[in-house]
Amino acid sequence: MANAITDAEFDTQVLKSDIPVLVDFWAPWCGPCKAMIPIVDELSSEYEGKVKVVKMNVDENMDVPGKYSVMSIPTFMIFKGGEAVTTFVGAKSKEDVKKELDAVL
Repeated sequence: MANAITDAEFDTQVLKSDIPVLVDFWAPWCGPCKAMIPIVDELSSEYEGKVKVVKMNVDENMDVPGKYSVMSIPTFMIFKGGEAVTTFVGAKSKEDVKKELDAVL
């Protein structure tokens, strides 16, 4: 299951991670975000130890989404070595997200 993180935890959990991190920027009222929950949770299990998967509620945390220009949700960003290396927006199939993850591994 993907861990929920806050603006305050972002540096430690994402930028300083020694493995790539998939960040799911979402909100509870967003239909496509809710549709992605089971996929994100499955990927969190499948990639355990290889990719960290975290979720950030954009209604409760505004600094990080603002810094990375998150305008639409869901937005997914993959960070590697403290840098955002991939960004994609909207509901995606599990296979599409896996391709993005595999490309950074």
